[in-house]
Amino acid sequence: MKTAVVHEWLVTYAGSERVVEQLLKLYPEADLFSLVEFLSEPLQTFIQHKPVKTSFLQHLPFANPHFRQYLPLMPLAIEQFDLSDYDLILSSNHAVAKGVLTRADQLHICYVHTPVRYAWDLQPQYFQPGTSVARGLRRTIAQVVLHYLRLWDVATVNRVDHFIANSRYVARRIWKTYRRDAAVIYPPVNVERFQPTDRRDDFYFTLSRFVPYKRVDLIVSAFNQLGLPIVIIGEGSDWNRIQAMAKPNVRLLGHQPDEVVIDYMQRCKAFVYAAAEDFGISLVEAQAAGAPVITYGKGGATESVIPGKTGLFFSEQTVESLIEMVKLFESGVYLFNPDYLRQNAERFTSEQFRYKISQFIEQKWALFSKGMA
Repeated sequence: MKTAVVHEWLVTYAGSERVVEQLLKLYPEADLFSLVEFLSEPLQTFIQHKPVKTSFLQHLPFANPHFRQYLPLMPLAIEQFDLSDYDLILSSNHAVAKGVLTRADQLHICYVHTPVRYAWDLQPQYFQPGTSVARGLRRTIAQVVLHYLRLWDVATVNRVDHFIANSRYVARRIWKTYRRDAAVIYPPVNVERFQPTDRRDDFYFTLSRFVPYKRVDLIVSAFNQLGLPIVIIGEGSDWNRIQAMAKPNVRLLGHQPDEVVIDYMQRCKAFVYAAAEDFGISLVEAQAAGAPVITYGKGGATESVIPGKTGLFFSEQTVESLIEMVKLFESGVYLFNPDYLRQNAERFTSEQFRYKISQFIEQKWALFSKGMA
């Protein structure tokens, strides 16, 4: 079967790109499509240095690095891909990839990282005071664009034959948004990067993009009050606001290379996280490094963290709730075994992902080729 892999944009190597990487390992002869591709030479490795078939967005002014400003054009751009030569289409979707045009004699399987979050359940967070679209004409334009995107997003649901969700939490959101069932296959996590250790230094750690829904501001506010040392690695649109909030016990390191991230993850007292994540790869990485997790008890975290054994959940997305849970952790009531943390993380290896998704695809292809699905 001739296979196409479709992704929204290739500009970095993060959670959704790891899925693309594993799909290309399973189907090395597949052709790769993406709205834009601006990968640096070292990052070309994860796509096997494949040529990428891009859309007209690739050539628009300032597309690199401001391709997200062309969101209103993305539905049109994804529909311009000619996939008529392919038997199997595998789309990796967190925005518009599922909207590719296919025929009845083509099998389209879509792996959903999230229904486009800024158009659906997380829209209010993107219009909070202090954000770039909080008020005025920009807010009005953004609301119109997102309204149009929601209409298009629902209209394209039936272009997909089978949905796969990256967590039970996302599967519920797929049902709520699209009224379609989704199989659950957890995303690949490179747990081999980390080694668990009994030696934990006296600081907390978080790794996150600085965008509204990640709630880095909540962590900073809590640790400002606690006065405990915390190291934060990441960057994003909220950087200036969060930097202005941080007291001396909060160290903001910005973007750091992989070896620095690994070092802090393997030495921290605990990994702190405040977002309601779709899955939460960094939560699994922390456990692989032997670091207990203190996280908001909602979303994908409830599927990868075992309360009392590999981490603790705070019940409300508030400063007070996080402070209460950090104090409980500091009390020493709970003891965490690094080897058990690592064992739990190994449920989410790349090998597990490839095995489960290949079984799913092969089963669906066998039924489809017989005209049964």
